[in-house]
Amino acid sequence: MIREFSRRQFLKTGAATGAGVMTLASVARAATAANDRVVIAVMGTNGRGSALAGQFAALSDAQVAYICDVDDRAAAKGVAAVEKQGGSSPQVVKDFRRALDDQSVDALVIAAPDHWHAPATILACAAGKHVYCEKPACHNPREGELMVEAARKHNRTVQIGTQRRSSPTIGAAIERMKAGEIGKVRFARGWINGDRPNIGRGREIPVPTELDFDLWQGPAPLRPYHDNLVHYNWHWFWNWGTGELGNNGVHSLDIVRWGLGVDHPTRVVCGGGKLAFDDDQETPDTQLVTYEFGDKGATWEHKTWHRRGLDGQGWGTSFYGDAGSLVIGSSRLAFYDRMDKELESLEINRGDGEHLQNFIDCLRSGERPNCDVEEGVKSALLCHLGNIAYRTGRTVNLDAATGKITGDEEQMALWQREYRPGWEPKV
Repeated sequence: MIREFSRRQFLKTGAATGAGVMTLASVARAATAANDRVVIAVMGTNGRGSALAGQFAALSDAQVAYICDVDDRAAAKGVAAVEKQGGSSPQVVKDFRRALDDQSVDALVIAAPDHWHAPATILACAAGKHVYCEKPACHNPREGELMVEAARKHNRTVQIGTQRRSSPTIGAAIERMKAGEIGKVRFARGWINGDRPNIGRGREIPVPTELDFDLWQGPAPLRPYHDNLVHYNWHWFWNWGTGELGNNGVHSLDIVRWGLGVDHPTRVVCGGGKLAFDDDQETPDTQLVTYEFGDKGATWEHKTWHRRGLDGQGWGTSFYGDAGSLVIGSSRLAFYDRMDKELESLEINRGDGEHLQNFIDCLRSGERPNCDVEEGVKSALLCHLGNIAYRTGRTVNLDAATGKITGDEEQMALWQREYRPGWEPKV
C-alpha cells in the first residue's frame, strides 16, 4: 500500500530529486520512489486544469486525489486525464473547500477562472495547503497583495503558472542576454495575434443541469446565465476575466520583467478597443500598452482577430540591445546582431514539466519556486495596469517603489473589486 505523507512528515521532508530534467516524461522517470507522494487536489478541469491533472499524475512523487469542478462534464475530463496516466481514480467534488478539509491533501492546483484565483489561493493557504495557481495570479491588484500576504503569513509555497520561468532554453538565453550578449538592453515588446471567433449576443437561458453556476460565480457578484459565457468566453467580461492582456499577455510580460530586471513601471499608457467584433465582449479585441521603467521601456500588443504577428511569430517576446536582439517565440528563439543578421536559432522547451517539478521540490525544501507568488503578482499587475489605463482612458502614473497608482481616485477604484456578500477574501 502507498504511504501518504502526514502534514508533520511532509514539512520535515528534504529537497526532492529530479531537478534539471528536460520533459515531463523524463521528470516522471527520474523521480525516486513511488511512495512519499505529494497529495494534490485540482480545481477547475475543463481545459488547462485537466492538462495539469494529467501532468501532475504523471509525476512519480505526486498523487492527484481530488478533482474539484462545478461542472460534471469538466470533472469527467479531469478524472480521465488522471486515469490516462495510470493513476488511481480521484475523488470528485463540486466544492473545492471539501478537499481543503481533508488533512491528507498537501496542495491545491487552481485552474478555475480568473475571479477564483486569489480567493481560492487565500483559502488554501489558510487551510495549510500549498498552491499551484494558473496565470494570471489574480483578478485585480488588491487580490495580488492579499495572495502574497496569505502565502507569507501561513508559510506556504505558491507557484504561479507562467511556466516559461522554468524553461531551461529560455532561462539560458535570458542569462546570456543579461551577460551582455546583445549589449545594453533598452526596450522589450510582447504580442499575440490570433483569429478568435465572434462570441455573438448571448441569450439568457436556464443553467445546464450539469453546472452549479452559483458556485461557479462564487466570489463574483451574481450575473444571469447566458449561453455564450461558460466555459471560455468569461475571459472577455470584466466580472470574471482580465481580457487577452491577462489571458496571454501575462506570459510575455513575465518574460519582459525577467529579462529587463524590472518590477514596477512609472507610467502606463493604453490604446485600443473593439475594432473587429460586434458582440458581447467587454474587453478589447485590439490593445497596445506602453510601459515606462525609468531608462527602459516595453510594450504589449494583441489583435485577437488577425493572425499576422511580429518577428514572424504569432506569440512572442523580443528584447532590443545596442548590439543586437533576442526574439523568443512560442517554439523557437533566435539571437540577431545589430544589422539584424540571425546568429543562432534554438528550439524552445516551454518548461511545463520543470515548472511542476520545481513546485513539488520547493514545497518540500521550503525554497521559493521559480515563479513565486510575489513575482507572479508583479507580472499580473502589468496586465491590470494596462486594463485600468484602457478602462479609464487615461495614463496611469505610479510610484515605482510601491507599484501604487498616484493621483487618480477613479483608477484606484479599479485596484480592487466588488464581492458577493460573504465572499470577501480575508487573510
